[in-house]
Amino acid sequence: MASWAVSFGIIVALFLASANAQLSATYYDKSCPNALSIIKSGIKKVLSNEPRMGASILRLHFHDCFAQGCDGSVLLDGSSGEKTAGANSHSARGFDTLDSIKNQLEAACSGVVSCADILAVAARDSVVQLGGPTWTVPLGRRDSTTSNKVAANANIPAPTSTLANLSSLFQAQGLSTKDMVALSGAHTIGQARCTVIRNRIYNDTDIDSAYAKSLQANCPSDKSGNRNLSPLEAVSPTVFDNNYYKELTKKKGLLHSDQELFNGGSTDSLVTTYSTDENTFFKDFAAAMVKMGNISPLTGSNGEIRKNCRKAN
Repeated sequence: MASWAVSFGIIVALFLASANAQLSATYYDKSCPNALSIIKSGIKKVLSNEPRMGASILRLHFHDCFAQGCDGSVLLDGSSGEKTAGANSHSARGFDTLDSIKNQLEAACSGVVSCADILAVAARDSVVQLGGPTWTVPLGRRDSTTSNKVAANANIPAPTSTLANLSSLFQAQGLSTKDMVALSGAHTIGQARCTVIRNRIYNDTDIDSAYAKSLQANCPSDKSGNRNLSPLEAVSPTVFDNNYYKELTKKKGLLHSDQELFNGGSTDSLVTTYSTDENTFFKDFAAAMVKMGNISPLTGSNGEIRKNCRKAN
């Protein structure tokens, strides 16, 4: 019995190793050797003019992976696709940036680099460009031919989420509590619309009163200004650092779901750690990004390499 268990364990380990081995950091070294440099230069050019775009690209990668795996499905046009899901409609952006990079890659090596990989690398390069950590991105994802609005609506955490909601949604993707708190640190950059924060800044009690009042001028209670923007973290909104966590400890989380991470619950200690130790946050964020980027990729003969990220071939 023990021998059978050992053999079975070895088989499972080999299977998992094989699954992970399908993605490789050197995947394009021979087929498109300039792929990573083309993506990096494209992101650098855009962010030098509009730093906020880095947050938008990072958010797209997160929303892509949480819908039906990291397969570039969030980039597909269509009325039933993920672009029209609640979390993306009127807020998802960065598509033109990715189109431009894709066009350059098609010119360099047609039909080789997937849109899913472009998005994963562009997210990493955006973080680095804004002062955050780097990590090695495993490559070899292929693109889906379909986009799933229903899955996006069900799987992407809402800004009104409780800690229990957040934990459940991240756990369903194979991500731990530490992964969840670290990945939430992406909100150290970017902005949110008034319609998303109105209830929090007028009705929540776990928010610094002066902070709430300062936000109300740009987000009236009368339902006007719905698209007015406020920074997710106001101290350094275009720098990737640990100020997000420092602000949470002061009850200055912009989203209800942000403040849930530091509200007397099980994640308070991690938030405190990250607020005082940026290096640990960077290390954990990088590790969590690799883990998230490995959610259900299409590999081998599954999916395709889109010529145009907005539509299936």
